[in-house]
Amino acid sequence: MGFALGPAAARAGYRLEAFDAVGSTNDEALKCVRTGEGGPMWFVTASQTSGHGRRGRAWQGPPGNLAASLLLTTSVPVNVAATLGFVAGLSVSDALMRLAIGDASITLKWPNDVLAGGAKLSGILLEGESRNDDASAVVVGIGVNVVSAPDGVPYPATCLADLGATVTAEDLFAVLSDCWVERCAQWDDGRGMDAIRSTWLERASGVGGPVAVTSGPREVRGTFETLDADGRLVVRTAAGERVLVSAGDVHFGDAASMPRTD
Repeated sequence: MGFALGPAAARAGYRLEAFDAVGSTNDEALKCVRTGEGGPMWFVTASQTSGHGRRGRAWQGPPGNLAASLLLTTSVPVNVAATLGFVAGLSVSDALMRLAIGDASITLKWPNDVLAGGAKLSGILLEGESRNDDASAVVVGIGVNVVSAPDGVPYPATCLADLGATVTAEDLFAVLSDCWVERCAQWDDGRGMDAIRSTWLERASGVGGPVAVTSGPREVRGTFETLDADGRLVVRTAAGERVLVSAGDVHFGDAASMPRTD
């Protein structure tokens, strides 16, 4: 059985390009942007050979894991388009719930990971390019460890097979594509971000606990208080300062209490 859109995604006019194997589904989507493609269109494979995550980090995608990228065109401001990462995280979480995988062990980690039992199960990467018509093309890349988790990474990682699930990448994608349609409609070009933010926080890891965020030489430590309306992490420092964080590497719990080693 090959990849196919879920029925709701097909009805909503989404299109699909599937690959037996490909270097990067995000790169394939961006190539199509440069030829005038505006989407909505999914690019998907169960074997990605040169995927990448945030800050150019490699994302391993051995055969059997899911790599999917969605190309959209939007006219919303860049800061609003960036909140599509929360839509993606909820969509992955919704799909796992529908497939009865992980149950309460599935949580969301700011800004762009899905965890199972505290270990990374899925990563999300947004990339974009401006067009000549005052619109922007946004590519939402989603990688899910279905049959195997990466080795040699500096964080705990897991896969659906480790959770006892027998689902395939194709099964997961069909459900995910439908969950995306529903969450994206709720998002409504950012007008529904309050509802997205509220649900995301209900499923989030680390709210109310210690957090350390590093971005280059900058480090912020304190308590993970909430997200603001734009999806920025709100950290309350020991001095009582409320710091808004837009990007960075995040550590929660015991890891947030450890000193930096770099």
